[in-house]
Amino acid sequence: MMWQEIWNKRLFEITDGQTISVSQIILAGALLLSGIALSLLISRLIEYRLKKTRIDRGLAHTVQKVLFYTMLVIVALTVLHMLNIPITMFAVAGGALAIGVGFGAQNIINNFISGWILTAERPVRVGDLVEVGSNLGRIESIGTRCTHIRRTDGIDMMVPNSVILERTVVNWTLIDHDIRTSVRIGVQYGSPTDQVAKLLRQAADKHDQILDSPDPIVIFEDFGDNALIFDVFFWCHVESEMALRLIRSDLRFHIDKQFSDAGIVIAFPQQDTHLDTPVPLDVRLISTSNTVTGSIDQHD
Repeated sequence: MMWQEIWNKRLFEITDGQTISVSQIILAGALLLSGIALSLLISRLIEYRLKKTRIDRGLAHTVQKVLFYTMLVIVALTVLHMLNIPITMFAVAGGALAIGVGFGAQNIINNFISGWILTAERPVRVGDLVEVGSNLGRIESIGTRCTHIRRTDGIDMMVPNSVILERTVVNWTLIDHDIRTSVRIGVQYGSPTDQVAKLLRQAADKHDQILDSPDPIVIFEDFGDNALIFDVFFWCHVESEMALRLIRSDLRFHIDKQFSDAGIVIAFPQQDTHLDTPVPLDVRLISTSNTVTGSIDQHD
């Protein structure tokens, strides 16, 4: 009997004679918690299923977020209806609360709205290789407040969504994974430039990870201080920045072997020193053999 009285006990009264009891509070709380857990479970399950198909990872993550927050709103409206709380009563209080929250949490709100803009416009997606400032990494997730980026050196970055939206971000893989890069090499002065260009082009054409279209391009870039400078520009399909480095390294190995076989010398920095004197320098060669012998005899 006592438990029944506690269960049906009225706590306070709201508008138009509506009251809220202990039972309503407990049931509403249980519904809210179970609704949040169920919404998260269903949305994650759908995201997992979508990732198993050929749907883009970023699109699957967007669907999960939209579905989760939609179900969350439905749960919140259901809880308010269970408590007999009309939405209209939040009109006045909500306006004053919005002003206070707006001043105190404007950065959080800014990042929250920026996250939804990123989700809708998709200038960056989960899995993209991006460059933010001097940091290069892959996007792991786009949250409601910040974006998780894993740098190429394995360090994780949490970047506020507003930073990505407002600053310049280089997306290496927005359209596709084809990236152009180059390898620079200097050869000794006097080397046959036509043969150098031919060998560089052959090395690029034989590499199985360099794309045939667009064609690799060899450019005689400059007459350097210590070398004739050549650049090889080529395109490759890569998934990471380290893969790009490995391709360039492998190409340099091929170039070094071909130049060695052809007798072409890869240049290195040199410096010639010229002495300008008013009279010829007196240069003498002094043998130290007598000095060494004399010292030995004296020791004996």
